[in-house]
Amino acid sequence: MPRQVDHAQRRRQIADALWRVADEQGLDAVSLRRVAAEAGVSMGLVQHYFASRDEMLLFAMEAVGERVARECGAALAEMADPGPRDRVGVLLRQWLPADEQRRREARSQFAFLVGGVGGPAGTFLRDGMAMLRAHVEAEIVADGHAPDPRGATTILLALAEGLSAHVLGGHLAPEEAGAALEAGIASAFGPA
Repeated sequence: MPRQVDHAQRRRQIADALWRVADEQGLDAVSLRRVAAEAGVSMGLVQHYFASRDEMLLFAMEAVGERVARECGAALAEMADPGPRDRVGVLLRQWLPADEQRRREARSQFAFLVGGVGGPAGTFLRDGMAMLRAHVEAEIVADGHAPDPRGATTILLALAEGLSAHVLGGHLAPEEAGAALEAGIASAFGPA
């Protein structure tokens, strides 16, 4: 009897390999061939799932978004009645590279941002950042504490991104970055 192939799992395996290649060798090194080698699968198998590098990059970006959404949803489900501050806190804590997967994704994300990736992945990243900004600003408006919600949003997102860079550079421990992020959240939303 032939084995059943979990196509979603296979695509995630390839996306994980893409993030490892991008992390270890840089974004320019990402190719169907290199990702296939990293995933331990044939080039033909990668091409079966992804017709191009751009398609593979887009899927990998979408997979990160889905992981973040799942983890945020799980964290919020554990709270009795999450408010705007809780929702933003959970989301921004996902940004901090506190474990190996998030470190790898964050290093690659910075490569995307600095490299000015074009194509569908670049569009996805720009649209995602705009949606993130709009979401955080809407939560700050709903909370009603900050006199300048747009400014508070800019500060919070820049803080999260900067803290992420400092953790990646080894200048801050994830716990220190988490404490600084909590202080920034308290500034935008007021005391808990």
